[in-house]
Amino acid sequence: MPMVIQVLEQAGLDAAAIDLFAVGVGPGAFTGVRVGLAAARGMALAANRPCAGIGTLEAVAEGVPIEQRGNRPLLVAMDTRRGDLYVQLFGPAQADGGTPTALPATALAEILPQGPITVAGDAAEDVASRLRKAGRAVRFVAGTDHAGAVNVAAVAARRWLAGARFPAKPAPVYLRPPQATPAPASCRQR
Repeated sequence: MPMVIQVLEQAGLDAAAIDLFAVGVGPGAFTGVRVGLAAARGMALAANRPCAGIGTLEAVAEGVPIEQRGNRPLLVAMDTRRGDLYVQLFGPAQADGGTPTALPATALAEILPQGPITVAGDAAEDVASRLRKAGRAVRFVAGTDHAGAVNVAAVAARRWLAGARFPAKPAPVYLRPPQATPAPASCRQR
């Protein structure tokens, strides 16, 4: 929150001057997604403005320059740090995307269309290597390893300017259940 306040002060604005708040909704780290959502929803509520929830994989795709996509599908692949990947397949146009999913890298062939493909995301280098070994024509896009705030804002702004309206409370995107579980009754303090 101090960074948000600092940016607003540098721009000479207050929260009421913002038409739309945007936040990354995942998939991603459980705590990071929840904290980001709570902060953005709180600011939007205080300013009486809408809050756009933007998927992590879509924000990464936004960071891939159109000329690097070529006329190929774009696969965004992010490492879950749990032995599999978060992936989403996008068509050659910037705004068209499939559904994000979690799957093992060995199952990528099942979701990919035939022909050349462009790969981005923090797992892209490994995925590109795997696909090349399988005989696929792959273009790896370096420098697209995270969903930056600028990309989240760009996706939200494009939708907003196209007339999209957003729900009052964007929800987190979880593709897997959390690893943390409640402690058994025998471990709880009395």
